[in-house]
Amino acid sequence: MCMQREFLLFVAVATAAAMPAMAQTTSAAGPAGSETHSAASIPDFSRIWTHPAFPWFEPPESGPGPITNLSRWPEQRPSGLSGSVALPPSEVGISNYDQLVGDYKSPILQPWAAEVVKRHGELSLTNTVPNPSNQCWPSPMPCIYKLGTIQIMQQPDRVTIIYSGYNNEVRHVRLNARHPSPLTPSWYGDSVGHYEGDTLVIDTVGVKTDRKYAMIDLFGTPYTDKLHIVERYRLRDFADVKDALERNEKENWLPAGDFWRRHSGSKFLQLHVTIEDAGVFTTPWTATLTYAPGPDQIGQSVCAENRNEYYNNKESDVPKAEKPDF
Repeated sequence: MCMQREFLLFVAVATAAAMPAMAQTTSAAGPAGSETHSAASIPDFSRIWTHPAFPWFEPPESGPGPITNLSRWPEQRPSGLSGSVALPPSEVGISNYDQLVGDYKSPILQPWAAEVVKRHGELSLTNTVPNPSNQCWPSPMPCIYKLGTIQIMQQPDRVTIIYSGYNNEVRHVRLNARHPSPLTPSWYGDSVGHYEGDTLVIDTVGVKTDRKYAMIDLFGTPYTDKLHIVERYRLRDFADVKDALERNEKENWLPAGDFWRRHSGSKFLQLHVTIEDAGVFTTPWTATLTYAPGPDQIGQSVCAENRNEYYNNKESDVPKAEKPDF
């Protein structure tokens, strides 16, 4: 259900050094005559992948990273989705998911964006703040990562990603294509991809801005029409992802305990993402999202079927059509 208390957005953050430079990844399709991959050389990502709950942001080992939480718990909480207590913000312990107080002093934020994050955090100290998740709206990129289970389906000309959790949402990635010009903005943006050896590279622009709850994380960090996201998906062994997961454990509450170590003999899906937005950020920043093997089938979830916010005693602002679409 989407009306449970909010969690942060991402799992683990990579160092800037671990990512190729933005200039090396912004081309979504290789030049004419570039090498094409045979079916045998393309990595097989086609399965269901999951997080124990929702993904989280975590600071990188070095270099610019995403916004983190100023509100801290003094210790790691036991496993479970409830039973937390609201504590005043402090500088010790792990991120307090009951209070989403984004670090508005982060050097990656331009002044106007810092004010937006600051106001969002002040509201979060007193109540749950509306966002795409708890209002059942489509999630913009990269806020969609909050949906903790994904199914990847690969075809010769496209990759489809189904996101599941409190809702079901779908992204379509056209392979070996270019962004159209002019580009019509959409809920998830226009995504084009190509393979680089064992890596699927996806380039996304054109995320819709004229919408309610236009934020890239649960701290209310805004975005503009300059938002540009480059994702790099790879299959990794546990030893390859261990450092990122350890950084995550030091920063964030793990409601299901050490979920990943239970799958230490399996392959993991790790996503390195680079995000830039010249209208919001002072610099590009990087993050890592790590998925373990998921269930045999993906569940059906329709957030808007339950509009009651038990924590606010009111109905959510779910999307409504003022007139028929036909």
